[in-house]
Amino acid sequence: MGIHADEDDPFEEQRERAENPMRRLFVDYGGKNTFAFVVGVLASTAARALDLLPPILLGFAIDSVIRQDKAFVAPLIPDAWVATREGQLFVVTALVAFSFFGGALFHWARNWGFNSFAQHIQHDVRTDTYDAMQRLNMDFFADKQTGELMSILSNDVNRLERFLNDGLNSAFRLGVMIIGIAGVLFYFNWQLALIALVPVPVIAFFTYKFVEIIQPKYAEVRSSVGKVNSRLENNLGGIQVIKSSNTEDYESTRVDGVSRDYFDANWGAIETRIKFFPALRIIAGIGYVLTFVVGGLFVITYETTGGAPGPFTQPLSVGEFATFILLTQQFVWPMAQFGQVINMYQRAHASAARIFGLMDEPGRLVENPDADELVVEEGRVEYDDVTFGYDDAETIVEDVHFTVEGGETLALVGPTGAGKSTVLKLLMRLYDVDEGAVRIDGQDLRDVSLQSLRRHVGYVSQDTFLFYGTVRENVAYGSFDATDEEIVAAARAAEAHDFIQNLPDGYDTMVGERGVKLSGGQRQRLSIARAVLKDPEILVLDEATSDVDTETEMLIQRSLDRLTADRTTFAIAHRLSTIKDADQIVVLEGGRIVEHGSHDDLLAEDGLYAHLWGVQAGEIDELPQEFIERAARRQARTDSETGEADD
Repeated sequence: MGIHADEDDPFEEQRERAENPMRRLFVDYGGKNTFAFVVGVLASTAARALDLLPPILLGFAIDSVIRQDKAFVAPLIPDAWVATREGQLFVVTALVAFSFFGGALFHWARNWGFNSFAQHIQHDVRTDTYDAMQRLNMDFFADKQTGELMSILSNDVNRLERFLNDGLNSAFRLGVMIIGIAGVLFYFNWQLALIALVPVPVIAFFTYKFVEIIQPKYAEVRSSVGKVNSRLENNLGGIQVIKSSNTEDYESTRVDGVSRDYFDANWGAIETRIKFFPALRIIAGIGYVLTFVVGGLFVITYETTGGAPGPFTQPLSVGEFATFILLTQQFVWPMAQFGQVINMYQRAHASAARIFGLMDEPGRLVENPDADELVVEEGRVEYDDVTFGYDDAETIVEDVHFTVEGGETLALVGPTGAGKSTVLKLLMRLYDVDEGAVRIDGQDLRDVSLQSLRRHVGYVSQDTFLFYGTVRENVAYGSFDATDEEIVAAARAAEAHDFIQNLPDGYDTMVGERGVKLSGGQRQRLSIARAVLKDPEILVLDEATSDVDTETEMLIQRSLDRLTADRTTFAIAHRLSTIKDADQIVVLEGGRIVEHGSHDDLLAEDGLYAHLWGVQAGEIDELPQEFIERAARRQARTDSETGEADD
């Protein structure tokens, strides 16, 4: 596969399906945190209002205290305090100090409000996204890589938090500044204020074009981040294979490829940004220069004639001009910074579309919220003419029909791709049948709750997964209220207690990520101990001893014999010696049952099972040519489907 084989966004379908993702973010999640949001908005408004006081007070002090061109008017201030110029200066200074100290308090409240709002939403969105993700059907995960999913749970959710905190904070701050400053400017001199506002429509147009250009670029960046994460996650997980295959250079090239795709996508967005923001500053600067020049003419004319220059009619004093210049500077830069808010919004919009698209991913498996609890009394399992396919183009199992009485063991055998694992996935209702029904004690699995079904079915896989944590935590996984005595008893039954005792910290030994500190046989016995502790009425064994040595297989088989006693058991096995004592053996080929009976009966039939037995007994020379040719065709078909055929 080439390093650029998959250029499509793996979540493009989900992203396009999400409608009004930002509106949904505020409606579905913002409403739960209204108090923090209101605190942030009100505090931001008050803080910015106080920030406007120093320039206004400066202009007032210049005209009324220093130059004494205007009367000193201070409502609510005792006349004795402002009877002298020094007193007037101290009052103005006190008001300036109040604006700084009060502003600091409101800035703290503003930051608390927006941070609390953003953090709570980030937590809720991440947990809801994970919860929705883990409830999706297994075929969804077959099409997505772990790194891509991690990118949504981590990068995209974090990007939302940054917008909700920094972006909203800045938006309200800039909004208050722009409205407040514009109001003050119009109050002092509406004619000069119009001059100062000349850049506003130009900035608005440039911002609109920026949004139009940057939005698809950010969607491309989000997609490329997921691909980088997927490649790195795969390579780190397979580092042993890479080293043993001497393919470090090859994998470095592949990482370089996806990293280069991310670089190109991100650099395209960066180039747009670094052109946009300097252009905004230039436009805003032009407005500032115009204000300075025209305002200066206003002051000169007022000083010499007491009027206004040219066609203008409103005069402007020195103090008012100083206020105008200071506020215009504060007005200009917020207009330029508003593009940063738009930039953050577009990035958040791209992330929100991926998040809500994933949340809304329809599940093929539909559970009735009013479903009954599964009641298992005998453990009788019936497959009634079951047909199933993962998509409309291919049927994996067809017309499968058998019954297993409570306490019996049924083994599923057959060549690779025959549909064995699929049959058992239907029992655990990882998928729903297309035709027919699967029943436990007469109850159709589609009519019972998933939790109750999986509570009664235990699963021991060939590929044992252990979570990062202690041995004790892994044995008790799914049976979280188990006592230490029950955990030890389960480990003894699984032939695991002795080796656990020899670990450095016994049951408190950390097993490492995915259990890398334990051997395959040890991991398998912990998985069996987990199933023993769960004590299910129905047990599924999926190649439970295929990847261990003969001595370990003997130990595992002893623990399995204890585990399967008096339980309805389903076992998949390529190593036929492990299931020859099963009550029933079902032989699958091409998704259909071709043989069904006991070990001795199937050997006597001299069919597919007998031939498979002969292969494992080393009697290859005695096998019919037709069987060998069919095996070759099956293998070729499996290889051509690149793993799509289910075992």
